Amino acid sequence: MTVEAVFADTNLFLRYLTNDVPDQADQVQALLGRAARQEILLVLNSLVIAELVWTMESFYKLERTDVQEKILAILATPGIKVEQVDVVTQAILWYVEKNVDYIDAYHAAWWLFQGEKRLLTFNIKHFKRFEALVVERPG
Repeated sequence: MTVEAVFADTNLFLRYLTNDVPDQADQVQALLGRAARQEILLVLNSLVIAELVWTMESFYKLERTDVQEKILAILATPGIKVEQVDVVTQAILWYVEKNVDYIDAYHAAWWLFQGEKRLLTFNIKHFKRFEALVVERPG
């Protein structure tokens, strides 16, 4: 049996994780149940995760550790496939561990997963926290 893959937008997870619109949160919970039963495969890309992190941090004012916990729960949910899951997982771990913006952590993780180390940036302060990178200013 082939399971239908569908893209799951950021707002589905925001409704579920924050329960700020209970009826919609209930609908997502039912959808997650279908995914867990392998009736459907929910597919997310790295931008959905980035948007979740940004919105939970900026709009909902959640602490980094709370954001990380919620993202790790999504990554571990049966029936959800996140593209570049290894990169996203490393990024969300570094987001807290290195105390950097999620996007910076994502860029560092993505570049290292490419097998590369040299990175050019003006944001030396944050990128120097990634010991495996060779961080330089351009020019």
